[in-house]
Amino acid sequence: MNLSDEKYSKYALVREMMDTIDVVKNFDPTQTKTIAPKIQSVGRLLMTGEGSSRIFPAKNAMRKAMRWGMDLQISTDGSRQSAEYNLSKFAVFCASNSGRTKEVVLLAKKLAAEGNENRYALTANEKTLLEEACSETFVLTCGWEQAVAATKSVIEQALFYESILWNILGHDKTAACKALAGDIETALTAPIEKGIIDAAVKAPTIYFAGYNDGVAEELTLKTNEITRNKSDFLEGTYAVHGIEEVMDPKDIVFVVDPVDAEIGKFQEVLEKGVGLKVVAIANRQTPFTTIRVPDADELTPYVYLSAGWNLLVEIGMALGIDLDKPERARKVGNELIE
Repeated sequence: MNLSDEKYSKYALVREMMDTIDVVKNFDPTQTKTIAPKIQSVGRLLMTGEGSSRIFPAKNAMRKAMRWGMDLQISTDGSRQSAEYNLSKFAVFCASNSGRTKEVVLLAKKLAAEGNENRYALTANEKTLLEEACSETFVLTCGWEQAVAATKSVIEQALFYESILWNILGHDKTAACKALAGDIETALTAPIEKGIIDAAVKAPTIYFAGYNDGVAEELTLKTNEITRNKSDFLEGTYAVHGIEEVMDPKDIVFVVDPVDAEIGKFQEVLEKGVGLKVVAIANRQTPFTTIRVPDADELTPYVYLSAGWNLLVEIGMALGIDLDKPERARKVGNELIE
C-alpha cells in the first residue's frame, strides 16, 4: 500500500490502516495504570464484544497472560453467551466502537442489574448507551472509522488490553510501542509478490491458519469484508486434521507464524497431498513462499495482522472491489435503538 498513490489513498479503509502507525506511536500505556490494580484484585477478567472488537484484542491478551504465567484468569466469549455465565466474581470489559452494539449493551445492563460494579466499557465514541450501562468507560484515541472493516481500532483495543497486563507486571512499554509503529509501517507498505496475489484472486477459498491469538481469525473476517471471498480460520493444526478432504487445489492457505515442527506436515498434506499453495506470514524465512515482516519480539502479532491487511488490500484491488462499501456488511452489526 502506498498513500502517495491515488488508487490506494481514495479508500478510507487504506487511510485508516495507515493511521494505525500514529495510533501506535502515540499510544499511552499508562492510561490503564489505575484500572490494572482493580482488575488484578478481582483476579478474573472477561473481555467481550462482537467481531473485530473481541477477536484479536481479547485473544492476544489471553495468549500473552498464559505465556507470561500470570495469576490473572482471562477469558472471552461473545456477549450473548457471556450473558449465560455467572460473572459475579469477574471484572468485565465490554468493547463496542459505536457504543451501541445491542448484545454488548444488554450484557452491561444485565451486569448492572445484578450489582456487578466491575463492568467497564471500551469504545470509540463518547456519551453512548454502553457508557450509561458501565461503571467506567475508556474512549479510544483513533476516532470513529469510516470504512466498514475495523482496522486501527482493533490494534488500539488490543494494545489497551495488553497494557493492563503490562501495568500489572510493572512493565514500561512506551518505547516498544514507538518501535512497533515503525514495524507496522514496514508491514503495511511492503510489496507483495504478484504470484501470491494472483493465486489468492483465483482461490475459491482463502484459508488462514495459525495460533489462537486472534491474528489469523481476524484476517479471516477481514477477508470476507475486504475481498468478498470465502474464508476460513484453521486453528493450530486443524488444516491437516480432516479439512484437507474438501479443499480444492486452487485454494490458498496463509499460515501466520508457522510452528517449525509442523511445517513438514503442512507440506506433506497441503502442498503435496491437496496440491494447493501455502504462504507463510512470518518474521523469518520459511520453506513456504514467505511474506517477511520485522521481528517486534512479543509485539510481533500486531505486525502480522498489519501485513495481512496489506495482503488483503492488494487482493481486493486486483479483484476491482470497492474496499469501503461491502454489499451487505454493516458498520454496526446489530444496533440497539432506544
